[in-house]
Amino acid sequence: MSSTNKRIAVYPGSFDPVTMGHLDIIQRAARQFDVLVVAVLVNRSKQPLFSLEERMDLIRKVTTHLPNVEVDSFHDLTANYVRLRNAQAIVRGVRSVTDFEYELQMASANHKLNPDAETVFMMTNPKYSYLSSSIVREIAAYQGDVKDLVPPEVEDALRLKFGG
Repeated sequence: MSSTNKRIAVYPGSFDPVTMGHLDIIQRAARQFDVLVVAVLVNRSKQPLFSLEERMDLIRKVTTHLPNVEVDSFHDLTANYVRLRNAQAIVRGVRSVTDFEYELQMASANHKLNPDAETVFMMTNPKYSYLSSSIVREIAAYQGDVKDLVPPEVEDALRLKFGG
């Protein structure tokens, strides 16, 4: 299949850090597309716990078993980045009705900016429906157990960050 015929999707996010919920979406989306680009957003308004390079490295480590997953970063509008990558889809995980309301607004805005890309919503596995990167950071900051919340590589990185 030529590169012009490949089904390419972008899964954008801050991934600070990547969680089991993120990994679940990545694995499921990787089965649906020829190429899945996990794109780490550089958000100037946030102070991330992990640097851009650390976040990208952690994602690469936890997705080594997925040969069609690429890891990249961007600092533009998602719609522009998707166009740059010649992707046909934007993958978004949805945990709740509240998430869906926000994601629907984002999908509409992205469609307005790039009508060639569809947003694909993937429902989060119910066992991860409460999980977010901010919850993981909070638990890890107080040396709580994050073993079931993040892959082992991320657990180790959090322990190093927080000296636990």
